[in-house]
Amino acid sequence: MTELIDAPATGRSTPSLLRFATAGSVDDGKSTLVGRLLHDSKSVLADQLEAVTQASQDRGRDTPDLSLLTDGLRAEREQGITIDVAYRYFATLRRRFILADTPGHVQYTRNMVTGASTAELALVLVDARNGVVEQTRRHLAVAALLRVPHVVLAVNKMDLVDYAEPVFAAVAEEFSAHAASFGVAEVTAIPVSALAGDNVVTPSPHMPWYAGPTVLEHLETVRVTHDPTREPSRFPVQYVIRPHTPEHRDYRGYAGQIAAGVLRTGEQVTVLPSGTTSTVEGIDLLGEQVDAAWAPQSVTVRLTDDLDVSRGDLIAARGTSAVPGRDLTATVCHLHDRPLAPGTRVLLKHTTRTVKAMVKEIPSRLSLTDLSQQPDPGELAANDIGRVVLRTAEPLSLDAYADSRRTGSFLLIDPDDGTTLTAGMTEPH
Repeated sequence: MTELIDAPATGRSTPSLLRFATAGSVDDGKSTLVGRLLHDSKSVLADQLEAVTQASQDRGRDTPDLSLLTDGLRAEREQGITIDVAYRYFATLRRRFILADTPGHVQYTRNMVTGASTAELALVLVDARNGVVEQTRRHLAVAALLRVPHVVLAVNKMDLVDYAEPVFAAVAEEFSAHAASFGVAEVTAIPVSALAGDNVVTPSPHMPWYAGPTVLEHLETVRVTHDPTREPSRFPVQYVIRPHTPEHRDYRGYAGQIAAGVLRTGEQVTVLPSGTTSTVEGIDLLGEQVDAAWAPQSVTVRLTDDLDVSRGDLIAARGTSAVPGRDLTATVCHLHDRPLAPGTRVLLKHTTRTVKAMVKEIPSRLSLTDLSQQPDPGELAANDIGRVVLRTAEPLSLDAYADSRRTGSFLLIDPDDGTTLTAGMTEPH
């Protein structure tokens, strides 16, 4: 049965959308799995398959290398690895999908943060011959920190271990134990051979001992529980519209994208960080006035009061828990080759607001070897996960990341050249 989602206040239903990310160590077969998924679900155009077949023949292969369906960059094809996040969009009769195939090399863990930041499911591959390795634990840690709701373990290359059930069971048990230590309560484990197509789209005749779903069947039926419209309303102001024309002399609208919740005409709201209150007078969507709008729609909001509201301000539900402050503690994944150290001056970007900030201290760094917190590491290197304490020059209104992935996250940016340094997730106040 096709899962449908209802648009608030409309009654219309559409097939649900699942965003998922793949991850795993080098040569675990992520790209091959994704290619097999696209190919066997008939989501590949004829010219794409023809190009992949020709590229495979040029590399001396007798059969199409399905990993090339996601490894689209020339450098990736030459090296035979995935070096960036490759996004693909496809659909079946039951659901629409956006997938992110992320790199396996340890130095590209930061790319997984990008791919998994909006994912509702993480598909982690493990080579049946190697089992759980350090990079597997790192990917699990990232998925847990980013609060990805669902984790799937694909034990790949089962054809190379004679489709042995004990091998699969041992890997699944070890993976589940590590997942539990990171706070991941439930893992769905599936034995597959991406190269041969076993249990990717169609059930495998080689593993009669496995009675669970195929990868595609699970992706089509997993319950997407996160619904941003059920969160308290959050509307970061991106632009203030003041048309200086006679017919719109008194018009003042605040344009942006609703980050969470539902905004309704007549609703009482609070403008942060000032704390002033007002009422939603009107909502304009695509040139038409509407009574309600919801995340992630882009709208223009008009308030009954003439307030001093500018880009970066947050229009939130009355009685919001996002209390403005200048000190915050967060868990971060450092993305840049240049280390992050106490005293580092940065720009902090939260939704549409960017302010100056400074790293006050780095209390701990996560060790992926034994999952312990190493106190006072001194600095965070590229791909390190740790806790930081920040002080901002201006007050910010952040939710806890556990409450809202959109308004509880931020980026640290180099003020000199604008490069992204760190991705952060706010801890509870």
